[in-house]
Amino acid sequence: MAVWAAFTVVGGLVALLAGAYGLDRTRRVTEAGQGAEALVKAVRQGADRPALQFETADGQVVEVPSPVPVSRRRPLRAGQRVPILYDADDPREVVVLGRERRGLDWAFVGAGAGLVLAGLVLAVVV
Repeated sequence: MAVWAAFTVVGGLVALLAGAYGLDRTRRVTEAGQGAEALVKAVRQGADRPALQFETADGQVVEVPSPVPVSRRRPLRAGQRVPILYDADDPREVVVLGRERRGLDWAFVGAGAGLVLAGLVLAVVV
């Protein structure tokens, strides 16, 4: 049972850290990011997300995979323009405004915390 407790705690920590990283990244880019308008490119063969192409304040043209997956409810269509914020120090770090996915990151934090707690309970009970 101790092995199950350890796996549960480790899995919970991974989920918790993934959610915390996502929240921190979104917060950092949202607070200090540069605004731009990105052109949505077609999804390339073998990819699951479209690319976003935009021009930085210093005139550099950047193309990055969208941080937002394609959804039926809010699709990103090729040729569409979307507002973004990007990290001026690393323009590959992008947040699509209005599609930040904070709920998913909070879900990872909550699930991770729950798994850590469950693992600790398992370790104490055994």
